[in-house]
Amino acid sequence: MAIEISDEDVLRAGYEAFNARDIDAALALMHPEVDLPNAWEGGRVRGRAAVAAYWRRQFAAISSTVTPERFERNSDGTITATVHQVVCDPRTREVLSDTCVSHRWRLENGLVVHMDVVEPAKR
Repeated sequence: MAIEISDEDVLRAGYEAFNARDIDAALALMHPEVDLPNAWEGGRVRGRAAVAAYWRRQFAAISSTVTPERFERNSDGTITATVHQVVCDPRTREVLSDTCVSHRWRLENGLVVHMDVVEPAKR
């Protein structure tokens, strides 16, 4: 009998993998044609290979930690995650930003297919 993993569990595992810089583990939770925002450089990235390349560039330039604080299911089936995001200089560890933001996720069959960064979350 297969064990069903909730969408929230998938997202929590994705945030953990991102924070650990385990790109392969994070990509395993994504649809092959995943569509994510390129919040650092602008635009969007599509597909696992593009996400991996984007994250490698990002991790070389900035060190960010994204900690989910709450998940909320929306009426359209998406999930909004309120996250605490801390961005540091990877060399000096100087904090460049410390904010709370919202990510809106769409999953299908247990895989992430789309994500948007939405208005800053209220604390």
